Amino acid sequence: MREKIFLVLANLFWAGNYLFGKYVIAEISPLWLTFIRWSVAFLFLLPISYFLERPRYGEIMKQFWLPLSIAGILGIIGYNLLLYGALEYTSPMNAAIVNALNPAIIVIMSYFLLKERMTFINVIGFVISLVGVLFILTNGHLQWIFQTSYNRGDLMMLIAGVVWALYSIIGKKLAVPPITATTCSVFFSIILLFPFLFFQPIPLAELSGKGWIGISYICLFPSVFSFLFWNMAVKKVGPSYAGIYLNLIAVFTALFTFLLGGKISASQLIGGAFVLIGVYLATNARKAEAAQAKDAAI
Repeated sequence: MREKIFLVLANLFWAGNYLFGKYVIAEISPLWLTFIRWSVAFLFLLPISYFLERPRYGEIMKQFWLPLSIAGILGIIGYNLLLYGALEYTSPMNAAIVNALNPAIIVIMSYFLLKERMTFINVIGFVISLVGVLFILTNGHLQWIFQTSYNRGDLMMLIAGVVWALYSIIGKKLAVPPITATTCSVFFSIILLFPFLFFQPIPLAELSGKGWIGISYICLFPSVFSFLFWNMAVKKVGPSYAGIYLNLIAVFTALFTFLLGGKISASQLIGGAFVLIGVYLATNARKAEAAQAKDAAI
């Protein structure tokens, strides 16, 4: 039960990241936003990981520096640069719906990389989800699949989904406490990002009040709380099951968009429905099989 609450809260905060990120990215580059976000988050994650998990950082860094660095490059640097870069070209609603394909991507990649079981229903679900995403990419005109010029932001979100799936799989296999793993990955990410800041001007003096509010939210809620809740839950339930809850990002984003007076198009609603139905089929069959196996064992 606790893991489910963690997953719901993680995705609620991530949905806010899309909305705040959309207008913050108009004032600051994806590189600087990613660096500021995780530098501030690291200040919170370090003491939290120490007091809750009592890790031996020296041994962990020495033994697991490579997978932790790779996790940082994927989940901290890669995913965030792609997400914020995508928001320069597409709407938070589109980004969230395309992101909803991630659970199906996790199932497919878990099959190839972790040799987890995958059924025919899983494949059908993935195809249906993909059709939903294509429906959104073509603005409801599937016949334009091979004729249209796709929105760059939506395509970037597709790539971000693959990056996130790899990050989730590494998190499941990594023999490091979840909060400590996140903290160490953030540490390596900050070091790797720092040299690139010299190629862009410092934007902080130009930020508006709304920009500072957005950055403050992004630095705390989707950075600290979401990543902590996500990693703790994935460690218990696995990446495939946790991935189901990523659907909530699109639901929460749609709700926030509506409450803030924004418009949701018919293609977004129809495509989003296809994505959610497909993801349910792509992941629910695996969940049912796991439950049957557990009952048989009892």
